Amino acid sequence: MRSAQQLLADSAVIAVVGASRDPGKAAHRVPLEMRRHGWRIIPVNPTVDELFGEKAYPTLADIPHPVDLVDVFRPARDAVEVVRQAVAIGWLQLGIVSAEARRIAEEAGIDYVEDRCLIVERAAAGLSRRS
Repeated sequence: MRSAQQLLADSAVIAVVGASRDPGKAAHRVPLEMRRHGWRIIPVNPTVDELFGEKAYPTLADIPHPVDLVDVFRPARDAVEVVRQAVAIGWLQLGIVSAEARRIAEEAGIDYVEDRCLIVERAAAGLSRRS
């Protein structure tokens, strides 16, 4: 399995499940920061049409193009269903842990990271997709 930092280095398009329009929430600040550093952010939220300058989709299955990484900002109890939907890489944000979701991802042979933060890993590795 690739490390969290290697997953970020290898990714250009990140689907953010649970992306929020509320600037006070990490589910808004983290994707916005990643976008600022050059990653394309695809918001997955059934209650909004657009976020971060991108069309929002109600589910992962509704995204009409490939994504490199799935970042999850949903309660741990929802992680299992999200991982089942993910056809790309899974990533559970800081504080979200699910043994069952990890098992499903590992059995499917997909990289899986939990309880980590994109912007912390990006900064620690000094990663940016901007020139």
